[in-house]
Amino acid sequence: MVKCSVLTLFLFYNCFFFFLCFPPSNFIFTAFYLSLPRCPFPSFSPLSAHAHSARRGESAWWRRGSIQRKRNNGKRRAAEELEEDGQRDAESSTPLANMKVYKEVIRDDIVPLSARHHDRNTSEPISFFLSNLEELFSWKPTNQDAFNVAVVPVAKRHPPIESQRPKTLVCHDMMGGYLDDRFIQGSGAQQPYVFYHWQHIDIFVYFSHHMFTLPPVCWTNAAHKHGVCVLGTFITEWDNGAKMCESFLAGEESTYHAVADQMVRLAEYYKFDGWLINIENVLSPVAVSNMLLFLTYLKEQLHKRIPGGMVLWYDSIIHEGELKWQNELNDKNRNFFDVCDGIFTNYNWTEEHLQRMTEEPRRTDIYVGVDIFARGEVVGGKFDTVKSLEMIRQYGLSAALFAPGWVYECLEKEQFLQNQDKFWSLLESQLPIHSLCLLPICSSFCLGYGKKRYSFGEEEDSGPWFNLSAQEVQPIFSEVQPKDGKGGRVKSQICQEVAWHGGSSLLIEGSLPSGIDGVTVRLFSLHVPAPPKLLLALVYKMENSSNVAVSLELSTQDAKSCNVDSINALSVESMVQTLQPLTEPPLPVAETQQNHKHGWEQRYYEVHLSDCYINSLSMRFSQLTPQEEEETFTCRIGEIRVLDFSHPPSLPVQPTDLSLSHVRWLQNEETNQLFVSLTLHWSHSMENIRHFRVFCRGVTCRLPPPSRPPPPSRPHLLGLAHACVYRVVDLEVPDPCPSSHGQIEFAVQPISKEGFEPVPPLWGQLVLDYVKETQTEV
Repeated sequence: MVKCSVLTLFLFYNCFFFFLCFPPSNFIFTAFYLSLPRCPFPSFSPLSAHAHSARRGESAWWRRGSIQRKRNNGKRRAAEELEEDGQRDAESSTPLANMKVYKEVIRDDIVPLSARHHDRNTSEPISFFLSNLEELFSWKPTNQDAFNVAVVPVAKRHPPIESQRPKTLVCHDMMGGYLDDRFIQGSGAQQPYVFYHWQHIDIFVYFSHHMFTLPPVCWTNAAHKHGVCVLGTFITEWDNGAKMCESFLAGEESTYHAVADQMVRLAEYYKFDGWLINIENVLSPVAVSNMLLFLTYLKEQLHKRIPGGMVLWYDSIIHEGELKWQNELNDKNRNFFDVCDGIFTNYNWTEEHLQRMTEEPRRTDIYVGVDIFARGEVVGGKFDTVKSLEMIRQYGLSAALFAPGWVYECLEKEQFLQNQDKFWSLLESQLPIHSLCLLPICSSFCLGYGKKRYSFGEEEDSGPWFNLSAQEVQPIFSEVQPKDGKGGRVKSQICQEVAWHGGSSLLIEGSLPSGIDGVTVRLFSLHVPAPPKLLLALVYKMENSSNVAVSLELSTQDAKSCNVDSINALSVESMVQTLQPLTEPPLPVAETQQNHKHGWEQRYYEVHLSDCYINSLSMRFSQLTPQEEEETFTCRIGEIRVLDFSHPPSLPVQPTDLSLSHVRWLQNEETNQLFVSLTLHWSHSMENIRHFRVFCRGVTCRLPPPSRPPPPSRPHLLGLAHACVYRVVDLEVPDPCPSSHGQIEFAVQPISKEGFEPVPPLWGQLVLDYVKETQTEV
């Protein structure tokens, strides 16, 4: 022991003398990790009933911005420590066994990142497109592609897309595409465009004028959550497009097979469902012939490798190769339709065009284009789009709504939600509602953006945020008006002023005239085989409505009389049950129940069912005591969960194999403030995961013994991850203290689809230990 101490002192003073004489001109970098049996850095400890809630206003949901060498000090430090909080944590914290510790020496040079996968200014992960065939052929997945892979499979819904019925496609075309939606981990956009009327549509196409438009992963996750298929776009245009087409269609079979194979690989790897093919340039006779073979091969491979995969053809060129829009399916473009799963017609059709297509054997595969901007000679468009839909449905055809973002681009953005709801409510009569078919069904009604971020009713981040991957299952937005002047009134809409989780809640407002028992508003249309035991959880709060009672209604039907393949299955007469809440929540819900705060109430309902289907879930509002005057009410629904409780769900397992990569250090030249960016990786099954919450804690200095380490800081939310990877960007950390190391502890908390959250000991954890080369290893 004495010899070891003498040797340590000898090395220490020699290194110290060396750096005094030969100071380094810049930082030098080394990196490795150790798996230690125990870590001196304290583990996370429970801070409250919901341990992951960060201190109000301190959360850093990192927003898009420029990382520059010269920074101001306006950003709140993620490492901010309050002594009283740290002391409380220190008293209850214990070391964690087998925590990985990554050791780094700070350096000033930049670790290269793929410009395709990361924003050049911030290193934020981004979604991308491919501009030409060279980029297509050179594409192959790397470890930096993990951000872009959708993790949500297409949810089962009723009626399924395979059913022979008129369907609805939305083609999203907005200002060239890849706006704030390209930031995979979200941005700080205050007024972003979002789509949330998924229950009315079947297919979502992400459109841009890049040759290969890959749907941003956030759109795929949001659409799949609602059972909607997502297509990318393959487009060629004008003279340059003609050259591109000839380059792969005028040659050997192997060439266009190679293009198709890469397109299938892209869809298969990134988990979207197929392609819209839009050729808006002339083709030679040879290219036309090979285009048909290319489409045939592409469709075959997609169907073979992607369940539900599809190829749609846009009405552009005709069988002779001439660019000539037909506005219908006819003999001039039928050859392309016959080898695809459907056709998307041009927009300048008339009723005569529709009449000519009524005898088509595959008429529900004809998607009649409707330009919502109403450009050119079209039927309907804008708030008159229902005129187009009524005519299309009259002839049993499907519809393709092009650029419904008109309500965002051309109208007041401050009124976007109101205009969006108005637009889709006008179409409801022509857009049947699709029903969810699988449990669990959990929703806090978050749209994927908000003015603030909430967790269990507490404000968690005070700034705006946007991430469509965080959008939750959306309800039916409805408005019930009195019939013949009788009955109650009720309307449901999204509210961003307050939330239980995420950025919004469901606001239900209505009135109950004298003599009316109550009024009901449907929240979800379902087609779920009922499990023997069902648990429903409701979080809500009433405002200034003390005489109004709230109850859940569950509608069921006999399974024996239910034809799953029938579109009209849900019209069978069903039984409505008004549910009575439990006096106490069952386990394991009771273990994760949160205290009532800010007026939120929690109720639980246990239902025993057999041999039936669940049709719908509704809210009913009724008067507690009869009143002579009209009773108005305001209710906010924070969360609803419908769980199969035949076998109570368990908590998510702990994330494993935590590691980090692509570490970048930057230092402000004026203030010497140090910033770090890095990528966290871990392993965990995504089958039952809603998302991960990523925290950091520190940042403290670890002094050599016998100095007592300072108290740790509180866990600090960095953001949400929707895959097993997260990029920490521009995290403000202190310089290592003299003769010491700086340490940052990162933690990953998995959240299950049922909404259950494990306690800190079951979080995945990792420590970054960093030091300047000018400091001696201790």
